[in-house]
Amino acid sequence: MVGYVKAATIAHDPSRRHRRSIRLKRFDYSRAGAYFVTISVRKRQCLFGKIQEGEIVLNAFGEVVREEWLKTAILRPAVTLDTFVVMPNHFHGIIAITTSGEAAVGRGTARRAPTTERYGRPVSGSIPTIVRSFKSAVTRRINEMRKTPGAHVWQRNYYEHVLRNDDELDRARQYISNNPMQWELDRENPATTTLERREPWQI
Repeated sequence: MVGYVKAATIAHDPSRRHRRSIRLKRFDYSRAGAYFVTISVRKRQCLFGKIQEGEIVLNAFGEVVREEWLKTAILRPAVTLDTFVVMPNHFHGIIAITTSGEAAVGRGTARRAPTTERYGRPVSGSIPTIVRSFKSAVTRRINEMRKTPGAHVWQRNYYEHVLRNDDELDRARQYISNNPMQWELDRENPATTTLERREPWQI
């Protein structure tokens, strides 16, 4: 069962082409709940595959992304993975932190964590730590495959949204599932000029 957390409404600015973090100040991203995350490839390079007839066809690098995301739930028992998709140059996924995760990090529902991890220290079981570990694992494997040690794969930051209810969860799932079919309109597609694509909870 997916739990939800309450979060303030965030205004959407359609004039911004690139996704930006709307991480909530003083919100504890290790507390139980469902989260939508988007991670983009550096410079929007189509590194993971291509879209054919509305479906994603992953290359070897894209398979690495899929494999490492699936490992997330294996390595972290307090994490449950929901709908996700590897796109040519970005990744969408829904991740849920369960109540057992709160016990692991210590009273997660009562604690408030800063938006930026204090002194750069990772917070065990938090969304930022999970995403950072995922990105690092993918980067390491891809760089080994293409013999480019130290090269960047991902954009520096990522986008996340706290899913507050069943309606937002359903819309996020639908958005992710339909993403390959909407590739020509996707603002991450280097060939599109669309500036007003909205996230599923803003429709």
